[in-house]
Amino acid sequence: MELIRRFGSLLRRSWPWLRIPFWVCTGLFLGFLLPYTLILNKRVQDRFNDLVFAVPTRVYARPLALAAGTPMSPAALELELTFAGYGNDGHGQVPGTWAREGSRFLISSRGYAGPEGGELPKRLRVTLARGQVGSVVDEASGKPVKLAHLDPARIATLYGAQQEERRIVRLGDVPPLLVAGLQAVEDRDFKHHIGIDFSAILRASFANLRAGHTVQGGSTLTQQLVRNLFLDRGQNLTRKFNEALLSLLIEAHYPKSRILEAYVNEVFLGQQGNQAVHGFAAAAEFYFGRRLEDLRPQEIALLVGMVKGPSYYDPRRYPEHALARRNLVLQQFVETGLLGAAQANAAEAAPLGIVGNGQLPHNRFPAFMQLVRTQIISDFDDQTLSAGNLSIFTTLDPAAQLYAEQAIRSTLDDLGKRGQNVQAAAVVTDAHSGSVLAVVGGKDPGDQGFNRALDARRPIGSLIKPLYYLVALSQPQRWNLASLVDDSPVALRQPDGSLWTPQNDDRESHGQVPMIDALTRSWNLASVHLGMDIGVGRIKAFLESFGLTGVNPSPSLLLGAIDLAPLQVAQLYQYIAADGHALPLVAVRGVVDGKGQTIKRYEVQAGKGEYQEAVRLTTWAMQQVARTGTAASIGRVGLSFLNAAGKTGTSTSQRDSWFAGFTGQHLAVFWMGRDDNKQTSLHGASGALRAWQELFRKLPSMPLSAAPGDGLELAWINPSDGRRTQPECEGARQVPVVSGSLPQDTEGCFWQRVGDFFGGDGNHPAPATTAPIRN
Repeated sequence: MELIRRFGSLLRRSWPWLRIPFWVCTGLFLGFLLPYTLILNKRVQDRFNDLVFAVPTRVYARPLALAAGTPMSPAALELELTFAGYGNDGHGQVPGTWAREGSRFLISSRGYAGPEGGELPKRLRVTLARGQVGSVVDEASGKPVKLAHLDPARIATLYGAQQEERRIVRLGDVPPLLVAGLQAVEDRDFKHHIGIDFSAILRASFANLRAGHTVQGGSTLTQQLVRNLFLDRGQNLTRKFNEALLSLLIEAHYPKSRILEAYVNEVFLGQQGNQAVHGFAAAAEFYFGRRLEDLRPQEIALLVGMVKGPSYYDPRRYPEHALARRNLVLQQFVETGLLGAAQANAAEAAPLGIVGNGQLPHNRFPAFMQLVRTQIISDFDDQTLSAGNLSIFTTLDPAAQLYAEQAIRSTLDDLGKRGQNVQAAAVVTDAHSGSVLAVVGGKDPGDQGFNRALDARRPIGSLIKPLYYLVALSQPQRWNLASLVDDSPVALRQPDGSLWTPQNDDRESHGQVPMIDALTRSWNLASVHLGMDIGVGRIKAFLESFGLTGVNPSPSLLLGAIDLAPLQVAQLYQYIAADGHALPLVAVRGVVDGKGQTIKRYEVQAGKGEYQEAVRLTTWAMQQVARTGTAASIGRVGLSFLNAAGKTGTSTSQRDSWFAGFTGQHLAVFWMGRDDNKQTSLHGASGALRAWQELFRKLPSMPLSAAPGDGLELAWINPSDGRRTQPECEGARQVPVVSGSLPQDTEGCFWQRVGDFFGGDGNHPAPATTAPIRN
């Protein structure tokens, strides 16, 4: 009591001198510090509450299906694994890794969840044989797996204004070694301090004083988090004051677990161009190509060590710095009892294990992504997509996309000077479902500019022909593939008074020719005569049934005087490839929200097919184009086993080179031309077809059946009258026809003997020409 009395007496005597400083400090506190603290407090709470929403929207490819009989090559499987961020560690035991022994692959899948469900992680033994998957076996049980899927590769990330990459994780899902190791290395008193650790500051000050330079920091994890969330990297007193005050406010409002969870997700750990990598989960994929929960001790140690300086300890740029830092952290794990000495020694002996390229793609395939945005914009606007926290699952096939890009690049390179100013585009789809597997918008596939696959509308030339041959073949009582059509000169008066006089590519006419030859050899004159017999108006209506507008109603339409983009051509040919099912082309499978709930699925239900017999006849005819016609080089380059169906196309003056063709699994449309619309000196066969062939040299694909198909029968026909005849008769053609469309009786060869008796052969079909086939 005596002490209190004396202190009060001293205060009364000193008050005249203390009064002014007291009221100044009180005024400063009430007028500035208190409002300033309240403002910072509001900012802290708003920022923390928003952290859970700071997740960018991610876009994924399709999951890779593995089943016995699936076409697959070792190169394609390795490409798929690498692109999905799987690492070849020689063992394939840790999720996200694989190993290869000859034709056998050991793959530890990571599992995934998507709009159609998902799969749990598995260790699979996949054996390849004869260009396909021979078997898939669950390595744990030894039992065959009927169908397995690998988790899809991330192909793009849609951001708001911030170019930052995060993968939000809950603290309970973080490996315990990382949680404990982070505190052991960066902040051992984390559980006890109030945001500022004065003892750590004193220890660091003495250590730095002894060393003569900065060797130790005294910042807590809370202070480091404040720097990531609120402050710049300056070292002035104002910033340090703000850092301390914000740290105290965070500690006052939130439990240690929430602070640590925020740190794990927000800490800066690297840079890829203008894309910042934040959080340990994103860094795990960026550096190791694996999920955070799958990391090994040495990998956890490296990430913890990089907190001190992500640039200086960047394992790609400075591997020696990173290795030394990792091993130092491993020793600290031993000192704090987190690892045993034997574990640490084994971890130190391991290589860094960094994947070759960062696995955080940002819009890797801009042409495909434009199609994705086009198809989902009615359900999700740009603001919603940029706000994030969505997962968009697409139909993209990484192998098809990358091989299509390579096919264009290698073809243009092989053209030499002719290819220097030539542009190109491609669309690849699933032949049965209409799923878009690849889109290449130009010869520079990473170009964010003009997307020629979607927006370059160019004359399609002879690609138009199979579509109206199909219309003719839908009338089996009038036309079949052996029916004669007139390949004689054409002269039609145009609306402006000029004459339209098309010619064949060989500048010759061939008289009466079977329809199959007219299409196989792409004879223009015969095709025009056929189209005029069908009726241009009917052909125009057929094309418009696919959603096309502004279709040219003049006869020049019959030779491809219609401007279409490669995607539109793919839509037309999809009808034939899908056996008469008019399927819309789709690039999105579904959208999942941040809670893993599917909020939108994009499904196409195929209806009953239309004109299927005519479609199958057209397909068979297009297979002859690839065997003996304008696309016969497909066989010469070793792809005859695909039994592909296709058609070349060349526009006027060789400005555009086209090829559309499909196998039993894939449809691919390629275009080549110049942006300035000048002549390329390329036919369909010398440009686009070569790129198509390059694609299918590498892309595993199911062959197309060589059989004519249900509803058809093979028949020997006399082309002069379209009736059945016998195979030994001169000029007889065996072609598929619609079952029941011809009488069963045959006329034999009597018609030939009568013709010979009278010395006439005007009804005999013209022999095949030997002129070059180029169109």
